[in-house]
Amino acid sequence: MIRGKFITLEGGEGVGKTTNMAFIKDYLQQHDISVVVTREPGGTELAEKIRKLLLDNDSETISEQAELLLMFAARAQHIKHVIEPALAHGKWVLCDRFTDATYAYQGGGRNMKISTIQWLENLVQGTLRPDLTLLLDAPVDIGIERVRKRGAFDRFESEKVSFFENIRRAYLLQAELYPERIKLIKANQPLPDVQRAITDVIRVLLGLCSLNCPASPRHGSVK
Repeated sequence: MIRGKFITLEGGEGVGKTTNMAFIKDYLQQHDISVVVTREPGGTELAEKIRKLLLDNDSETISEQAELLLMFAARAQHIKHVIEPALAHGKWVLCDRFTDATYAYQGGGRNMKISTIQWLENLVQGTLRPDLTLLLDAPVDIGIERVRKRGAFDRFESEKVSFFENIRRAYLLQAELYPERIKLIKANQPLPDVQRAITDVIRVLLGLCSLNCPASPRHGSVK
């Protein structure tokens, strides 16, 4: 059986991941691809409990080290019980955040050592890496304003603006380091333009288009 593809959707707060996850799922299903949609932290019963601990404003203060380890504990469960089985059975996995988020939030936001994150990444994931990562990027002030309109903030959303600026810088660094895998999508465009840009990238992964094929009409910016 041909192994499935692993797509991750990344970005800071308020960049439109939820809306575009649904769009990507529908697009893949229109091409007769079986898709497993999941998220991090989360994806399994235990990982969702860890997610609640990480996001809950009412929980005790979580140290930077504990936060990082909890992220990878949830990821270990997620990989073993959801991601790897799905890929092995030929399904495509579409995941709302993965390890690039750890480099951004815990590396950039919490200033944890990159070497520590890399060690944990290799321990927990082995050779597993996404086939494609779509990084939705927007100025921090735009993202925060979108989050405010949603209502109550979780533990991460309650952080200072500087925290989110550091996250954005870390994400953009990841995109510079891994340009073949991480495709940067400007998320402060009108939604139709964002989704045209996403479609152009996924068409390449589907083999419907080469890397040098013309973009869709009026497509959004992608790098």
